[in-house]
Amino acid sequence: MRSILVYADRGPSMAARLETGLSLARATGGHVTVLVDTPVSRYIAMDPMGGSYVASDALKEALADDDAHSDAIEAQLTGQDVPFDVLRSEADPVDALASAARLADVVILSRSSALAGEMALTSRTPVLVLPDKSELKLPLGKVCIAWDGGNEAALAMRSAVPLLVGCGAVHVLTVKEKPGGFPATDAVSYLSRHGVKAELSELARTGSTEETLAATVYRLGGELLVMGAYGKSRMREYLFGGVTRFFLEESAKPALLLVH
Repeated sequence: MRSILVYADRGPSMAARLETGLSLARATGGHVTVLVDTPVSRYIAMDPMGGSYVASDALKEALADDDAHSDAIEAQLTGQDVPFDVLRSEADPVDALASAARLADVVILSRSSALAGEMALTSRTPVLVLPDKSELKLPLGKVCIAWDGGNEAALAMRSAVPLLVGCGAVHVLTVKEKPGGFPATDAVSYLSRHGVKAELSELARTGSTEETLAATVYRLGGELLVMGAYGKSRMREYLFGGVTRFFLEESAKPALLLVH
């Protein structure tokens, strides 16, 4: 994970995202790209006759404010020991992130941004979702991997390997629900080939799958949960709930690494 994309708004969680990006860059010898977005569409209004107009004064003010925000970030990062660049965009946030993430190894967001789920579906780039105002420092102490044998879980685990190297403890968690898929023992073997020693835990389901996973992650003190995103359809998760939706709506720890 040497190409690291950080979404930069002016919210209270911005500092944690930036510090996490810097920590990851230092650990991997990577580069941080900071995206500052001013969505022009927010300043376009439609009238009842079907016409449109731009709130030009408000847009100019927003652009100037975000230009100043970009300059402040650049000044802050100039004193760091990490190579960086600052990008500006005027697209909607998910479109701006997806475009910038095409050659990124990871995108860093916060739960409160409400962008992580959409971003995981839109982009093939892993999404690191932080609890609000909480940074993630490398090397990590404890990481949990949610394993159901599906393609999403396999891709998420493979993407997470750079975060797992040097980690104090890695736990592969599986809730036995359905036949098929790759066995969890294969996941442990894969990690071992990358120098990552993992412990496998087969969990007896108590309540829902997500509740079973959450209880175990919290008991183990996991700082990061690696999981495939939206193994079910997005509409089905919206209507009936699901593991991805549950953890995205959970305000407490852990951080998430999502891949669809």
